[in-house]
Amino acid sequence: MRRRAAPDARPVALTVAGSDSGGGAGIQADLKTMTACGVFGTSAITSVTAQNTRGVEGSHLLPTTEIEAQIDAVLDDFDVMAVKTGMLATADVIETVCEYAPDLPNLVVDPVMVATSGDRLLEPDAEAAYEDLLAHATLVTPNADEAAVLTGIEQESEADMRAAGEELVETGATAALIKGGHVSEAGTDAAGGEDEVVDVLVTAERVETFRHPRVDTDATHGSGCTLSSAIAAHLARDADLQSAVAAGVDLLARAVRYPLDVGQGPGSVHHAVELRDRAARDPTAERVAEAVERLVARDVSPLVPAVGMNVAGATPYAERPDEVAAVEGKITRTRSGVSPNRGVRFGVSSRVADRLVAVREADPDRRFAVNCRYDDAVAAALSELDGSVAETDDSRQRAVREAVERPDGRPIAVVNPGGEGVVPTATLLADDADRLVERTVSVLETIERDR
Repeated sequence: MRRRAAPDARPVALTVAGSDSGGGAGIQADLKTMTACGVFGTSAITSVTAQNTRGVEGSHLLPTTEIEAQIDAVLDDFDVMAVKTGMLATADVIETVCEYAPDLPNLVVDPVMVATSGDRLLEPDAEAAYEDLLAHATLVTPNADEAAVLTGIEQESEADMRAAGEELVETGATAALIKGGHVSEAGTDAAGGEDEVVDVLVTAERVETFRHPRVDTDATHGSGCTLSSAIAAHLARDADLQSAVAAGVDLLARAVRYPLDVGQGPGSVHHAVELRDRAARDPTAERVAEAVERLVARDVSPLVPAVGMNVAGATPYAERPDEVAAVEGKITRTRSGVSPNRGVRFGVSSRVADRLVAVREADPDRRFAVNCRYDDAVAAALSELDGSVAETDDSRQRAVREAVERPDGRPIAVVNPGGEGVVPTATLLADDADRLVERTVSVLETIERDR
């Protein structure tokens, strides 16, 4: 008996770009990102590059007739909902794409001129050819260097980014997203530290900024391709422009925070990071539920603080408290022991989830946490565990992160000694749920032993 097929209908997007043999940028990055965003990606390859995480070693441009044949083949068969361009390399190729541009829906133009490694990917005489293509663009996504080339405005501040965006919109583009990864002044905080990456979206009606903490990494290979592909994918799924850009910027921020450690160079951004994170939600919640069952079975009543206990588990790439699973309503003491008020869900914890996210800023491998009461007995029990204890009387994320970074080695707990109006608490930490339960039970057994 043959099984009946159950087709999965997906929006289709097209990328017109160069091939990256290293897999981190170009066509390869585009297709990976489109798939991760729920879109079927098609392609027209403009050039074949020999490159890896360390740089570009060679490039071979395809004849424009071959590029045209690829575009024609895709448009003839697929209902393409969005198109993005990447490495076009020469004026002839840009002009070839321009011939199709009036009929290309949701056209996102990433004016690739220089690779992250510094290797030039566009012939100097091709820069002027972009003007005609931009006139048909739904969105153009230049980085600081590309924006300076296209507009003549050096990108040194947020005001410069806005000015460049406005000039690009005046050329005919519906919108311009000026990427601020290399504009340090735009993300300078009040204390003078360069903490943020600021991207500026300009349309004829409004200017919107997107801010994310700067990540200390050189593994940004493929970042521009990933961002423009994500935006195109969301446009293909019928998102409005602002929503598509916001989703793309968020995806890239996470892809840079959790890069892929591949190759001998800095590595690559993680194109499928959000897809992998979503896939980890159910297993993470299950591990939290299992930990709760074990703590209930052991009756950890002596460790439950006045504010209640909670067990929290972060997905491998969690960035926000709503990406942390925990017990809804906490774990409380009863006459027969301890009991969770409700089941395990994402986004139901505030204090423990917020603290776990703060810890992960300094130590991303820490994925599970439980809060306990804190007094001299608990402090003595923690001192017998294999690991340091961080202390802070400030519950804000920055303070927790700094406390975790301060001790030698990786802390196994963060404690708040309390004070006026603040209940003393200890938050035990672990990389996996089993180890978290073991540490919690060890603290309990030490307290019971020393009574």
